Amino acid sequence: MDNKLDVICIGAAIVDIPLHPVSKNIFDSESYPLEKICMTIGGDAINEATIISRLGYKVALMSRIGKDVVGDYILKFCEQNNIDCFSVNIDPDIDTSINVGLVTEDGERTFVTNRNGSLWKTNIDDVDFKRFKEARLLSLASIFNNPLIDGESLVKIFTEAKKNNMLICADMIKRRFGEGFEDIREALGYVDYFFPNYDEACLITGKTNLDEIADIFLGCGVKNVIIKTGKDGCFVKNSNETLIVPIYKYSKLIDTIGAGDNFAAGFITAILDGKSLKECAEFANVTASISVEYLGATTGVKSKQQVEERMKEYIISKI
Repeated sequence: MDNKLDVICIGAAIVDIPLHPVSKNIFDSESYPLEKICMTIGGDAINEATIISRLGYKVALMSRIGKDVVGDYILKFCEQNNIDCFSVNIDPDIDTSINVGLVTEDGERTFVTNRNGSLWKTNIDDVDFKRFKEARLLSLASIFNNPLIDGESLVKIFTEAKKNNMLICADMIKRRFGEGFEDIREALGYVDYFFPNYDEACLITGKTNLDEIADIFLGCGVKNVIIKTGKDGCFVKNSNETLIVPIYKYSKLIDTIGAGDNFAAGFITAILDGKSLKECAEFANVTASISVEYLGATTGVKSKQQVEERMKEYIISKI
């Protein structure tokens, strides 16, 4: 039977309110005028799902939201972007999470988040396992982002995915509650493509050398380690090859919110396109390079043609 879906994304679906540009002396003023305040879609899973859908693949979202105005906004956004939200759990007893993003002039950011919102309440009960047979690839949008999806839950999710012959991709964020490598070691053994950034990878492994970091992940069973290295692009390693893939160097940096999610979405799209590991990393870098030129995680990338046009520029820039 043909798959009804290409990808299932599990994780957060929230709303971001980015404030830009914000300096560290924001509290020194009674009133702090900004160039722009806006409401955008946010959350790792819906960010990935949005970009994957715009890049041409069928994707379903599994998450938890509240039965409120913000939740309605998310559902309408999914409809507008052809994201299957049939398996999104609408919980009338919680608030849909809103994150306020404080974005500095140089594009860096930090989030103010509601610890009682939907992001913090999402758990394994929000995973619709019976739909795993419909898709080719599972993306766990960020290990540690939903605190109730712990290592044991990850193992259950990934085991079921492998029973259905799915490829597994996973990103991560910095641990929230002091979790250690041993908490996720078993789960990582199921992962085909792992996308931590350098700081996250250093923190969880205790290493700073890229080769050593990658070897730790490979040693516990990850098939392909892709470490996002910011302005340097990404470092890629598996049992057969090691690659350093540079960024598109002409991006006009505005906001890094969602850049990692766009990277993962670009990489996943390239996997589904059948591209080589190097080509996947290049496509991911280029997808992220568009994202950072816009305020908000899903406002930059609009279509596959847009990314492919920049890919041409990227290739020329390396000659």
